[in-house]
Amino acid sequence: MAKIVVIGSCNIDVTVESDRFAHPGETLFGKKLNLYPGGKGANQAVAAARLGAEVTMVGCIGDDMYGEMMLKTLKENNIDCSCLEILPGENTGTAHITVAEDDNTIYVIKAANDKVEPKHVDAAIEKIKAADLVMLQHEIPFATIHYAIAKCAELNIPVLLNPAPVAPVPAEVLEKVNYLTPNEHEAAILFAGKSTEEILLANQDKVIMTLGSKGVAYGSNDKVVNVPAFKVKPLDTTGAGDTFNGAFAVARANGMELAEAIRFGNAAAALSVQRKGAQGGMPYLKEVQDMLK
Repeated sequence: MAKIVVIGSCNIDVTVESDRFAHPGETLFGKKLNLYPGGKGANQAVAAARLGAEVTMVGCIGDDMYGEMMLKTLKENNIDCSCLEILPGENTGTAHITVAEDDNTIYVIKAANDKVEPKHVDAAIEKIKAADLVMLQHEIPFATIHYAIAKCAELNIPVLLNPAPVAPVPAEVLEKVNYLTPNEHEAAILFAGKSTEEILLANQDKVIMTLGSKGVAYGSNDKVVNVPAFKVKPLDTTGAGDTFNGAFAVARANGMELAEAIRFGNAAAALSVQRKGAQGGMPYLKEVQDMLK
């Protein structure tokens, strides 16, 4: 069984469903309000756990009802929460999401996620040493992200960095990352002035660029390779990227070749968008295996 450590965010998604997005200054009636466990870190942890990995979550939550909801969800998905700190008097992170027109917009309030520090990485070091892969995202402080990447490099533990929300990443940090998984928009900011082809060929077998309905592209053997997406009708795209990342991580940790791991991730993401909620839509291993058949 693959062992994965996720160092990242835990949020509750406050989701409004609407027929369309509001224009600036406009008020619309929404159709429905839902509360879902989310956060890129927790989402990717759940995705990986449902696909058969042994997952440890490293991060912080508040001692509020949202924190209780998050802890309950993680434990229900058999995720090791021994490295997840509950901070007294702090709020759990929230993401405020509008779902409309087969797409979504997201505003994140970091709260307890902003309190994840290098000391939390150190406290989880034995879990990290035993991991096949460590996953990180951009919803906790950058100092902690960079510290964790450096620690993993020292220990020769593979790292996947999902650079979302997008922000510049120092070159010396990127050098220590094994897999970088931006979408097209994020890649254009991280590698300003370079075309997709230039980015992929300069970072072969490392930058795994998600292209939405067009699939996933990467560079290998001096060529750009595209792994097509599965054609499905989306109901809710929230968490599709996190599902892909979790699934891709599990596949690579289990020794799948790069193209095969991406296809595995694409199948998981395609299943996830046909259900509501970031974590609610995440598939289990048998479902992905059946789809790949």
